[in-house]
Amino acid sequence: MLARQAFYFIRTMDEVISPIKPMTEERVHKLVPPEAFFICSAIFHYLGPAFAVLLFARLNVLGVAWLRIASAAVVFACWKRPWRLFAELGAGEKRIVVALGFVLAIMNVCFYLAIDRLPLATVGTIEFLGPIVLAAFGVRTVRNLAALLLACGGVFLLTSVRISGEPIGYTFAFANCALFVLYILLGHRIAANGGRSGVERLAMVIASIVVTPIGLKGAAGALLDPKLLLAGAGVGICSSVIPYICDQFAMARLSKATFALMLSLLPATACLVGIVVLRQVPSFSELTGVGAVIAGMALKRSADD
Repeated sequence: MLARQAFYFIRTMDEVISPIKPMTEERVHKLVPPEAFFICSAIFHYLGPAFAVLLFARLNVLGVAWLRIASAAVVFACWKRPWRLFAELGAGEKRIVVALGFVLAIMNVCFYLAIDRLPLATVGTIEFLGPIVLAAFGVRTVRNLAALLLACGGVFLLTSVRISGEPIGYTFAFANCALFVLYILLGHRIAANGGRSGVERLAMVIASIVVTPIGLKGAAGALLDPKLLLAGAGVGICSSVIPYICDQFAMARLSKATFALMLSLLPATACLVGIVVLRQVPSFSELTGVGAVIAGMALKRSADD
């Protein structure tokens, strides 16, 4: 959900201008094309959740979600010490960042509860319906209406295959999608206040605190098993840390329009990772649905494009 995530964010969408600020070009390795960094980010963004699905056989779903958020938060806390930023924020900014942390925590929980019941590609694709809806309402053009119709048609094809057997899974998938929209809107608020660098890392630390009461108990078995603990930490690093770093390098050299267009390929990446890692082979109807959402993502235009 991450998102993301979802963050991009951690899951980074083109509607969120600047919770994440790209590294300067001088620090980017010139020998590696920016598209390679984006591809690396996209693959690891879904490898993390795929590894999480494999961990569900050994750990409670909420426990895996806690390990994913907590491990990423520990890395970001040791790396950038985001609490210093929190002390510098005004009262209004602190409220928004805390809200962002709460949304990030609940969004990740819903995402993991969804992929425990549904294919990774299905959940990952439904997630992108939200940004398309936002774009359609933000810029009311025929192009965005067509993008919305394509995305809705694609999601209908995805849900019609399994919804009778997994209504709870789809409930969590659409809840994750709605929370992603809220995450984007909060990102807009942060951008309007200046978009300080490091806010997304601070939100991850807050999310780890929020999810602890419901997730720590489920992760208790991993705390005494070094292999499980390392696997849980790997999920967090794959899901958040590696994509975050790669996105910085990609965003430093790709135009915003190009980056936004490449984001439309993320559902296809989720589908590919699901096939290779989890042996989740989609039906023709599901592939058509994923393709329709990808087309909608590529077609949409936000106010900033």
